[in-house]
Amino acid sequence: MSVDARARPGRRVHATTSPRDRAPLPRFLGRLLGSGRRPPDPGSTTAYELGVRRRLLLALTALLTLSLFLSYEGVHADANPLRTSSAPAVVAIDTALYALGEAQADATGGTPSTSEFQKQISVAAQSLALAATDDVGGPGGRQALQTVAGLIIGYTGMVEKAQLEPQGSVLRDAYLSYATSMLKTAKAGIEDRLRRLQDEQRAVVGRQTSFGWALWLGWSVTALLVLALGAALVETQLFLRRRFRRRFNRQLIAACALLAGGFTTLVLFTVWTRQGMTDTRSLLDRLVSGQAVTDAGQHTAGYLAHTGFRAAASVWIVLGGIVLMALTETGLRQHINDYRFRPR
Repeated sequence: MSVDARARPGRRVHATTSPRDRAPLPRFLGRLLGSGRRPPDPGSTTAYELGVRRRLLLALTALLTLSLFLSYEGVHADANPLRTSSAPAVVAIDTALYALGEAQADATGGTPSTSEFQKQISVAAQSLALAATDDVGGPGGRQALQTVAGLIIGYTGMVEKAQLEPQGSVLRDAYLSYATSMLKTAKAGIEDRLRRLQDEQRAVVGRQTSFGWALWLGWSVTALLVLALGAALVETQLFLRRRFRRRFNRQLIAACALLAGGFTTLVLFTVWTRQGMTDTRSLLDRLVSGQAVTDAGQHTAGYLAHTGFRAAASVWIVLGGIVLMALTETGLRQHINDYRFRPR
């Protein structure tokens, strides 16, 4: 014989295959994967085809791991900043605007309440401090918040001076008029400054929650790679069953299960996170006031719950890719080692 197939003890290996058992891969695929020239048809091609399939499975797994990691990160990387910074900042500014409106109503009402006014000013100050800790708008946003905080101190001082004057006095009206102008003057007033900052932060939320063409392309490519890898694993299992008369290869079955279960889990994680981000954006795009401000904070926290845990699953993608490669290698290596060809 010109070819000798040396098998491990206790294993039955077929050095040659009948035409009925042949399932040759395209020749260009073998050359593309660096498997060399295909042996002539009269000889056994099992080792060659095992090598081609091994390289194909490893290449598809590597490409899928990279594509899935980038696509997954593209969605989940913005979820944590949205939950911890952007969304709370929008709600905080909404809260400050509402509190300032209530404070103005208390200051200018028929029966002004000093305690209620101070309570609302305290709420506004605390909300702006919260927005500042969320680093809203970067350095420019922090400077704008500091300017607003200073204006609120001046506004509060004017109102307090007015409250010391008798009801209906000219000086009281002058103080209140000046305080109102500080609050409501177009562009330079406290409310307009906060609304501009809020619009900027809503734009940040919009960018963080968008699902653009790049993500659509990434997930489409990922889905195609999953189908290709799944089909290659099934075809390899059928090939081994024909050539070696063994019903199942446990490593390849485990790889199929890991691929299906892992991808399904990551897709579900992504859908849940996307839904929470979309709901958050829809909520924050609306102008809210009153009790709705408090409810908005609670709703956004609920929508974005567990996003940090799901974002951390990106590490699982890398580990899963390594495990898939290991299963493929061990599943085929035992058969590849059964075929060591010796020249005549």
